Amino acid sequence: MSDQERTALVTGASRGIGRECAVRLAALGHRVAINYNTHPEDADEVVKIIRDAGGEAVSVGGNVAVRDDVEKMIAETEEALGPIEILINNAGIISDSLLMRMKDEDFDRVMDTNLKGTYFCSRITVPGMIKRRWGRIVNVSSVVGIRGNAGQTNYSASKAAVHGFTKSLAKEVSGRNVTVNAVAPGYIRTATTNVLSEKLKDTVRSWIPMGRFGEPEEVAPLIVFLCSEDARYITGDVVRVDGGMAI
Repeated sequence: MSDQERTALVTGASRGIGRECAVRLAALGHRVAINYNTHPEDADEVVKIIRDAGGEAVSVGGNVAVRDDVEKMIAETEEALGPIEILINNAGIISDSLLMRMKDEDFDRVMDTNLKGTYFCSRITVPGMIKRRWGRIVNVSSVVGIRGNAGQTNYSASKAAVHGFTKSLAKEVSGRNVTVNAVAPGYIRTATTNVLSEKLKDTVRSWIPMGRFGEPEEVAPLIVFLCSEDARYITGDVVRVDGGMAI
């Protein structure tokens, strides 16, 4: 069964995995909203890439941790492109520290963006998906939400919570042809991992059976597939893309 052209919102889409997802969705004919928080110029570049290829896209600013921002960016998306039927909750942050040194505000900020942001975006778009009896939600998680990682109690907790959120929401909406899944990448070569020291990169690579970091283009195809009609019988799953890190 072929897909219709639909409206997709990808949060944190100005860079990395989100950017790759947005470009691939547009290549399939979907209309795509590129959400950004702090890098409007990068979001505009993604929009230009899509439009130059004949696709339809807009950039929408907003912090997913702030409900008013989420409501505004969803309204802007639907006014420009139509009702949102595909939601990729990709926006996320890290603020690493050993627990004994962690500041309360660092814990809260990570949880607000990674978990509450997923909640806000899903909470506001789900009623329309249910009404139209079609929807795809993919939450971009992390392998550390499965295996944990020293120095990332806040980040690991936020991503583990996203897994529980994904499974519970999937049970709530599956009867309305709305699927909810999570993709848990391992260490992917993005702006976040590029800042790691070479020593730490070597340590991380030793944890990965494939012996290397992944690339955004090795994660995005799975996410885009889960947004498709072909994935209509997959819901409530957490799929790793980690080079075997969590085996």
